[in-house]
Amino acid sequence: MSKNEFNTRRGFISAMAMGVTASSLSILTNPIFANDARFFPSQLDEADNWFKNIKGKHRIVYDGAMPNNGFPVIWNWAFYETNNQTGSNDKDITALTVFRHGASGLGFSDIIWEKYQLGNVLKVTDSKTQNPSTRNLYYEPKQGDFPLPDIQGIKKLQERGALFCVCDLATKKLTKTLAEKMNLNPVDVYTEWIKHLLPGVQLVPSGVWALGRAQEHGCGYIYAG
Repeated sequence: MSKNEFNTRRGFISAMAMGVTASSLSILTNPIFANDARFFPSQLDEADNWFKNIKGKHRIVYDGAMPNNGFPVIWNWAFYETNNQTGSNDKDITALTVFRHGASGLGFSDIIWEKYQLGNVLKVTDSKTQNPSTRNLYYEPKQGDFPLPDIQGIKKLQERGALFCVCDLATKKLTKTLAEKMNLNPVDVYTEWIKHLLPGVQLVPSGVWALGRAQEHGCGYIYAG
């Protein structure tokens, strides 16, 4: 069996196990993707080991299914801040946010946000322009992006030990949809997105897979929108 055949079969079985929708499953079995190795990025091979970064006594995973005004990031910050207030240092804390479903775009850089007009797609408004955002507000937020000035974005939270990951299945679905609308090659669009993952953000096979792994590593679960 060739490597591509193995990966295609692995993806099909994984999708069945996750109970994905028929529309999502069609992505995995689409010959456009099945015959292109770029559809199976090397980052996925690192996903299981990445969860070993979870540390400390206080562990939580936030289920970010939608952008929800940034709460999948805001509540990550709140977990650190309030645990600090009750005597725990950052080294004793891990907050992990899973960007999946409609929030998968939150794990990608400004280049992707501008080129693919993600603010319009994800219904994220830039508070300064009052227009759909052409930048990822949640990585390095500017004044006014969050409801309180002290709230930190993804980059600063990563420096404290916070973890963020992105659902590969949702990314495949979103890039395929956008490629069709823009008359582009779906595999090329997907490959471009993967190159522009935010630094330190981990690609995982699916969001629900990651939520399960996080709980296996001792994280409590909170739905973040």
